[in-house]
Amino acid sequence: MALKVVISGRSMAPLNLLTEAGFEVVERDATTTEELIDATRDADGALIGIWPRHDRHVLESCPKLKVVSRMGVGVDSIDLAAATELGILACNTPGANTTEVADHAMAMLLSLTRLIPETGAFTKAGGWGDNPAKMNEYRRNVRRIAGHTVGIIGLGNIGRAFATRIKGFGPEQIISYDPYVPQTVGDLYGVRMVDLDTLLSQADYITIHTPSTDETHHLINADALAKMKSTAILINCARGPIVDPVALHAGLRDGEIEAAGIDVTEVEPVDAEDPLLGLDNLLITPHLAGWSPTFIEQSGKRQAENVIRVLTGQAPHGLANPEVIKTIAVMRATNPGRWEGVPDFSTAINV
Repeated sequence: MALKVVISGRSMAPLNLLTEAGFEVVERDATTTEELIDATRDADGALIGIWPRHDRHVLESCPKLKVVSRMGVGVDSIDLAAATELGILACNTPGANTTEVADHAMAMLLSLTRLIPETGAFTKAGGWGDNPAKMNEYRRNVRRIAGHTVGIIGLGNIGRAFATRIKGFGPEQIISYDPYVPQTVGDLYGVRMVDLDTLLSQADYITIHTPSTDETHHLINADALAKMKSTAILINCARGPIVDPVALHAGLRDGEIEAAGIDVTEVEPVDAEDPLLGLDNLLITPHLAGWSPTFIEQSGKRQAENVIRVLTGQAPHGLANPEVIKTIAVMRATNPGRWEGVPDFSTAINV
């Protein structure tokens, strides 16, 4: 009997990869937890989206499920602790959109330092010739990156890609806060590793490239904003919950920091009445940073390959809960349960 793979969320995965691998493939547009459980109850693998969440209740309701795979890097829609405990791999596709996100963060910073959105609108409205006073104001306020300090929160793949890009603009120094990255790695990218308070107080430009976890929830809050320079510019192309939106609104409104560029919000899509949208010193895009035709093609393929690889005894492209390998090893040695009859891939993964 063929193993069953369910596609329950938005996915760009080529279905032929799954069918050619011999799996039964079922597509379900699950919009509620109940629909998700009904779709996945007897599945061996699942290609998933952001919503509904694969929380403990969902995972416990799927006794055959072995692997869930998401596009991109984020796995915040999966209860990683529950998945690890149950012996379910939570897979992603790291690196598939590193270029896109780093480019978007760079573009946001350039747009804000060079006042691209407002001067473009000003010129189209005829202001260039009609409003010399405003022209002089813009000339006084555009800024350079060279000679300034750039801070990167999170020096993973995307943070490192951003460091590579920003280096060409001649900053005085690049500093980074990432408690999981040693200085020896920072040295490879010309980055000095510092604690968070040092980064917040010293950086002229700050960009966030860390995952959304309990540890990073509202990492940028009122206290953090108060430690920044009044001329600081903050960029967030990572995840919305890392930045407290109430604190960000107050900080931008009251001039605690100069400006911000965000591609993500705590609740998405952002409400049309959200007070953040009324701020002139906020540049916002609709969670677009990671997307491009190239990303869609590569990430969709890797998302499907994760499931194929795991169910055929090979290592996935990305594993967000590597501790699960130990759980599965214990299961195989005692009561294999959901892993009965599936080839062992653990020797192909570095735990």
